[in-house]
Amino acid sequence: MKTELKAKFLQHLIERKEGDKGFTLIELLVVIIIIGILSAIALPSFLNQANKARQSEASTYVGSINRGQQAYFLEKNQFGNLSNLELGISDTKNYTYASKPGGSGTTSEAVTTASPIATLKGYAGRVWVGVGSDNTATTLAILCEGTSPSLTPTVSGKTACP
Repeated sequence: MKTELKAKFLQHLIERKEGDKGFTLIELLVVIIIIGILSAIALPSFLNQANKARQSEASTYVGSINRGQQAYFLEKNQFGNLSNLELGISDTKNYTYASKPGGSGTTSEAVTTASPIATLKGYAGRVWVGVGSDNTATTLAILCEGTSPSLTPTVSGKTACP
């Protein structure tokens, strides 16, 4: 290669590098498309996690109410209403809570419901008196999750969620 040609080629490369500052429109579009695809994948997962967090409130509260019913039964030999349990649990912006006692003696029970206000899963709990094989009575509890807002667990020989 001639020296003149080499010099012009090197000068061309130097001028080209100085002029290539910044991104082209195609490069920016590719980056925007990649960000859009990643956000389309991540957004539903994020929203699902937010609903799970809201639902964990209900499952925690219903579990606490079940344990409160068991403690109340230990002290008073009967189950109580939600206000009698003195747990400080009240309705929230996601769920309304109710706990109702029923029966007496060894057929006593209390049913707790967490009815969703929005499109969340419903929760229900039941506490009842069970008699063991040695005729000792104890309180048993169950917590159910379902799509029905009027979810009620049943006890017939064995525990079951609808």
